[in-house]
Amino acid sequence: MKGLDRFSYACGVIDAFNEVVRAGVKRMALAHPCPSREERDSYLPFAEKICSQYGTRCYAEDEPLLTDLFPVTLNRGTYNLIFYKNESDLEEYLALKAQKARLCAAGAYRDEARREIAEGFGRLLSYTDEAIGRLIEENKEKEII
Repeated sequence: MKGLDRFSYACGVIDAFNEVVRAGVKRMALAHPCPSREERDSYLPFAEKICSQYGTRCYAEDEPLLTDLFPVTLNRGTYNLIFYKNESDLEEYLALKAQKARLCAAGAYRDEARREIAEGFGRLLSYTDEAIGRLIEENKEKEII
């Protein structure tokens, strides 16, 4: 990125994703994952200002939902900001996380149950069924439970 610092780039991503959430193109969007809570929190003042402008909301995520949708190293051990408009979408996200935790605790996070969690997350991100299936199939770096 010639002449563009990392912070400014991340703020541009935050702005763009909030615009598409506000427009209803996406139910939920993720900022780029950060390697530390401190870095993620450095974006919070800007994110809160942008959310106020767009009528969206921001959730600071310390333990991201890992699914087969994305390579596990993309999000494991990272911190993120989640943007959404409707509280019900955040509730659905948190319910998916809780459902995955219950499945893992019961030794049942596999096969169809595992795929359903990934598909649910993909739908929250407003991906098409085709895109969700492709991302899951193309992901060669899945979480080992």
